Amino acid sequence: MPRPSIGPLVLIAALAAPPASAHPHVFISAGAELLYRDDGAILGLRYTWTFDDMFSAYALQGVEQKTRGAYTRSELDHLAKLNVDALAEFRYFTFARSADEPAAANAPFAEPRDYYFDYIDGSLVLHFTLPFAAAMRARSMLVEIYDPTYFVAMVLEDTDPVRLVGAPAACAISLHRPADGPATARALGEAAFAGNANAGLGHMFANTLTVTCP
Repeated sequence: MPRPSIGPLVLIAALAAPPASAHPHVFISAGAELLYRDDGAILGLRYTWTFDDMFSAYALQGVEQKTRGAYTRSELDHLAKLNVDALAEFRYFTFARSADEPAAANAPFAEPRDYYFDYIDGSLVLHFTLPFAAAMRARSMLVEIYDPTYFVAMVLEDTDPVRLVGAPAACAISLHRPADGPATARALGEAAFAGNANAGLGHMFANTLTVTCP
C-alpha cells in the first residue's frame, strides 16, 4: 500500500504523516521562553511543544517500551533526535529578526541543544533550546512562529505562552494570535495549499511576538 502524501513532520521518526481530510494535519501546542544574556543580548528560545494525541500515537509506532502505556526519556531519545534533525529544514517553524530595521533578514540558528521528549497524558512533548548562531542585539525584536505550508498548526498555549528569561526589567512583550486557523483553512479548501505558488500561505496563521526593550 503506498504511503500517503506527507508534510514536514513525516521526517520525524521517518514515518508518513497520518491521513487527514484538510489542512492542518498536525497540531502543536507551543510554549516559548526568550533567553537573554546578562548584557541584554538575546541568546535564543527554549521551546516546549506538545503534539496532538493522534500524531503522537502514530509517531510512537515501533518505539520499544518496557512499561505498557508509558515511555521513558531514554526510550524516546532517538525520536527526539529525529525531530530536531528533521525540523532544521523548516527553521523549526521559527522566524526571528530585528524589528529596528524593516528589511532585516531572519536570524540564523545554531544547532538545537538540550532536546528530549516526555510522554504525558497520551501526547509527546518535545523540549529543546534553539540558540541563535550569534547573540542578537535589538531594541525591538520580532518573532513569528508558524509552518509556512500550514501542514502543522502551531497554537500557543492558553496561559503564559511566552516568557522573557533574564531580560532587562523594562522589556515588554506583545503577542498576536491568529484567528481560528483550522476553520479558515477548511474554508479555503485543501486545494489552496497545493503547489509552490501557495507555499507561504501558512503566514496567515503566524503567531507574532514583538519584544521591545527601551
